[in-house]
Amino acid sequence: MGFHYTDALITLATLNINQLVTFYTNFLEQQPITSIPNVYAEFLVAGMRLGIFQPKQTHESEFHNSTKSKVSLCLEVSNLEAAIAHISDLGYPPPGEIAIASHGREIYAYDPDGNRLILHQGITGNN
Repeated sequence: MGFHYTDALITLATLNINQLVTFYTNFLEQQPITSIPNVYAEFLVAGMRLGIFQPKQTHESEFHNSTKSKVSLCLEVSNLEAAIAHISDLGYPPPGEIAIASHGREIYAYDPDGNRLILHQGITGNN
């Protein structure tokens, strides 16, 4: 039977919305496509929407003690070293080294709230 859906987005909850929106504005080098100050911002990321929201006060405790998320925002990049330099210039250098995976080279980085970003460069004839 199933169901019908028309779109999808991933959202990040944060208790520091201004800091996180500023980070993603600078990291993605774009302004949010939707913005409600101190409440919500949304970015268009390669056909996917990334929403960042401030939880309502009645739900804040749910996010204060969250354990590390198992979700990662993975971004395919054309030049891994340039992506590392960019996020490092923003003050969030990746803590580890570039890893070689079956699908290419990748490195983990983290946003100001500790959400995992995986910057990935696929295998081509050039790398």
